[in-house]
Amino acid sequence: MDIKTAITKIVTGQDLSEDEMISVMNQVMEGAATPAQIGSFITGLRIKGETVDEIVGAVKVMREKATFVNSGVDTGSGRVLMDIVGTGGDGSGSFNVSTTTSFVVAAAGIPVAKHGNRAISSNCGSADVLEALGLDLSLNAEQAAECVQTVGIGFLFAPLLHGAMKHAIGPRREIGIRSIFNILGPMTNPAGANVQLTGVFAKELTKTLAEVLVRLGMKRTLVVWGEGNLDELTITGRSYIADGHSGTVSTYTIEPENVGLKRASIANIRGGATPAEAAEQVRAVLGGEAGAKLDMVLLNTGAALF
Repeated sequence: MDIKTAITKIVTGQDLSEDEMISVMNQVMEGAATPAQIGSFITGLRIKGETVDEIVGAVKVMREKATFVNSGVDTGSGRVLMDIVGTGGDGSGSFNVSTTTSFVVAAAGIPVAKHGNRAISSNCGSADVLEALGLDLSLNAEQAAECVQTVGIGFLFAPLLHGAMKHAIGPRREIGIRSIFNILGPMTNPAGANVQLTGVFAKELTKTLAEVLVRLGMKRTLVVWGEGNLDELTITGRSYIADGHSGTVSTYTIEPENVGLKRASIANIRGGATPAEAAEQVRAVLGGEAGAKLDMVLLNTGAALF
């Protein structure tokens, strides 16, 4: 299916099949679609609402065109390679929970291939804070893989490993709305992580994205959203979880008190105003400084190791 036909179909409210989405995404990522067509297509999808089939097709193309990172973890034999990642864009301004949690999980002996980018709506995304902590973001796929192999954790900087995304950058920026691309990143880990804790910017996405990841063969996934509009499990209120494994998805909620943690306000988990401040927060939490930020990391670490 060509992208013009796909646009005609979705603007009349019809869904695309997985194969149709694969065809269109290949055109987008190979430069065969114009910026106007890409903008119209992703806007139409957003208005119609993306289906599981459509997201699965898009993820398959992005994974195929990504630069592979060989972590050395044989996921085919059942060994675990984990990613702890959020969509961002939640507007909460929370500190770097998933990034900090990734270090704790790696310290517990689980290899982590942390996939991430610079900030979307916060002052500091995973790439920003890691750069402030001294990480060289220009590491290529082989160097990132070596980090996972030697110290148990590596950072996969999305712009360097998803080169084919360059064709969609302009239209995404110019239309200025959330689109399917905002949710694809966390599902397209270039190292092929098979266990994942994924935070999303909207509660209604939890079950949908868990179904996508299960369809794509994920060994275990928790897709989560926290009250207060956080793309992680939270101690500020109720957390909504879609738990995917063994081909099925179940949903449930937890409160901080259910796991012995004290409820806190959003103000208690606010992130730094600059990457340097955010880096100091990460150091403080990893150094064991008690408080709401440490409790957030404990909650998310527990979920990741669940």
